[in-house]
Amino acid sequence: MSTDKLINLSYLNEITGGEPEIVKEFIQLFLDQIPEFRDGLQNLLAEKKYKELGELAHKAKSSVMTFGMEDLGIKLKKLQLKTQVLENIDSYPEDVKLFTDLMNQAEKELLEEMEKL
Repeated sequence: MSTDKLINLSYLNEITGGEPEIVKEFIQLFLDQIPEFRDGLQNLLAEKKYKELGELAHKAKSSVMTFGMEDLGIKLKKLQLKTQVLENIDSYPEDVKLFTDLMNQAEKELLEEMEKL
C-alpha cells in the first residue's frame, strides 16, 4: 500500500492554531459526516436523483477541502457541475465510487491522526 497520505491537516492546523482539542473536534465532525456523504451519494445515484447528488457533492467538497483533499474537492465540484446540466450521466457511478474509496482511506487516516493528538 502506498504511504502517500490523502489528508493534509496543515489548513486545519492553521485555522485552529494547532490546538489539539479543536483539531480533534473538527476531525470528529468530519468522521461523523463521512457515512452521510458516502451513503448519501450512493443512494442518490441509485435513485437517479442527480440534482440532489450534485448538492451533496457540493456539501462534501467543502469538508474534503478543509482536510487538504484538493484533488477530490475539484472532482466533487466537477460532479456538481455535471449534475446541474445532467451532463455525462454515465460517469456519475465512477465519480461516486472514487469518492467512496477515498473516503474510506481518509477515514482510516483521520482515525490514526486522532490517536496521535
